Order: sequence, then C-alpha cells, then structure tokens
Amino acid sequence: MPVLNVAFVGTEDLARTLAKKGDVRDIESYVYKDSVDGQTRILSLLRPLRHPERLRPLLSVLNVAKAGVVEIAKVDAALGEVLVAFGAANIDIGHAIISPEEGGWVDPEQVRVILDQAGLGQWTLHEQIPDEHTLREALLSNLQSGDEDAPLVIPIDQHFNVKGVGLVAIGYVQAGTVSKHDEILVLPAQETGIARSLQVMDDDVEQSFVGDRVGVALRNLREEVLHRGCILTHGDGGALTRHNSSTFTLSKAPFQKRELSEGDVIHAAIDLQFQVGRVIQIQNEGVEVEWEQPLWIQNRQAAPVIIAQLDAGNMRIMGIAEAIAPARE
Repeated sequence: MPVLNVAFVGTEDLARTLAKKGDVRDIESYVYKDSVDGQTRILSLLRPLRHPERLRPLLSVLNVAKAGVVEIAKVDAALGEVLVAFGAANIDIGHAIISPEEGGWVDPEQVRVILDQAGLGQWTLHEQIPDEHTLREALLSNLQSGDEDAPLVIPIDQHFNVKGVGLVAIGYVQAGTVSKHDEILVLPAQETGIARSLQVMDDDVEQSFVGDRVGVALRNLREEVLHRGCILTHGDGGALTRHNSSTFTLSKAPFQKRELSEGDVIHAAIDLQFQVGRVIQIQNEGVEVEWEQPLWIQNRQAAPVIIAQLDAGNMRIMGIAEAIAPARE
C-alpha cells in the first residue's frame, strides 16, 4: 500500500477535515485511506505538538515526511522557523494555507517572499483554506514508491511488550523492505533478533515497504537495547556508518545570523535521532563535532542532517551538514 507521510503544521480542526485522528505522542497522527482502481492509497498526516516550545517533534516529522502542509494564522518568528526547517529538510512538495486568526489579516505577498527565501518557492500558496477533497487529492497525486532496493533502515520511536506477541518496535521504514523471519540488527546496541511478525495500519502483513509505519514483533532480543532513535537494519549492518565524531561543512539556513564557534553545543537531527554534540574545531569552512552518543548516517543519498542550536533564540535551525564524514574514528 503506497503511503505519503505529510508533515502537518496547523490546527487540529484542519487536520480532522483531511484524515482520521490516530495515536498521540509528542506527534499526532491522522490517517486517510481510500481505494482507486483496486489500489489502496494512504495519506498520513504527522502533526508535531508544542512548537515553538520544543523543536524535536518538528524535526522528527520532517525526518520521515515527503510532503508538507503549513496553515498560516500569522506571520511571526515561529512561522519563519517552521518554513526554514521544511526548506532544510528538502520538503519541496507542499501547501501553505493562509488562515488568519479572527479579526486578523495575513499578506499573501509577504508569505510568498518568505517561502521563496526559505527555499520553498515551488510550494502551492492558498489564500484561503481549500476544499478538503481538492487538497487531499493534490497531496495523494505525489504518491510514489520509495527506495526499496536500498538496505533496510527503520528508525524507532516507540517500543513495548504486547501480551501474546512479545517485544514490539514501531517506526517508519525509510529505506529497503522488511519481511517476516528476517534477521534484524539493532543499532547502536549491535544486537540481533528475528522479525516474528509485522503489522501495518493494524493489519498483519508479510512484508513492509518504504513509508509504512510498521510494528515489528521481535524475538531473541533484549528490551533494553530499544529506545527512541535506535535503528533497525538487516544483519550485515552495511546500511549505516557510525560517527563518534564528524566533520562537515555547514550550509547555513536562511535568516540565520549566528556563526558556530568552538565549544558550542549543537544537535543533529536525522532518522529520528536527535544527538547532542560539541564543536571541537573549526578550520576554514570545516566543522568538527564530537557526539555524546554515536550518530548513525545512511550510506546512500538520503535526507539531510539538520543542525540545530537550542539556545539560538527564535531561529534554532543553523543549517544542514554538507559532506558529513566520520572524524577521528
């Protein structure tokens, strides 16, 4: 079943017109499912909560989304950070919807300028809330198969024990496929288990594909090795490279005036990881960072690594890490 994961920043009312509300964590999910010519299509809206107080939920949904919807009630610093974050995540399919607060007004031309500056010039700008059927179909028209020939990568955001099933890890398939009875390697623990069963959208399946939010029941695995941001891959572990420290060139985000300095504490967001590191050296344009916990980077052209600085005021997105590579390994 093809799935389009959409990062949705807007009101619960608008989300409910587009899809049915599902589970709630620091991210709300809304799912719409239909069938066209015998093929099931799934629209999955992921709505981060508590922004701008917390940045991680926003970056988490951007880690897995392929499209975006932003409802604009007013133009302020929080909106600027949201749009810059979407641009940094290379979410080039999106809809910006002007929906002013009661008695307020939002200038469409000002929004268009900000979209262009944030790298979202190709987004569709709606000067009022569109018909839900039209918006839903516009999003679903972007359904496409993912990189299913790549090595398996499933970042995990939940895990628990289920009576009669055992240990279950839940996450979004970012690359490759997973099948029942596959040997699964958990990073960073480097421990293996067996995929006893798989479940997608409450249905038992034999195989799960890119975009699926899958529950993997695992046997022969200790629960202690699972945590938010750990990654499931296949047993050879060749999908990702471990970074205890990294070198990269910072591609600075729009509107960001701050510069990184030696000693700065930063965060890297990629594949549901949100790792803290300290800048230990800056030489020419190169930045070297030592991570508190290992950062795992896919060995293929994948989503960018977003660099954030949580004490940077209204614009915490510093930019993206270009040409990131392990250092001092």
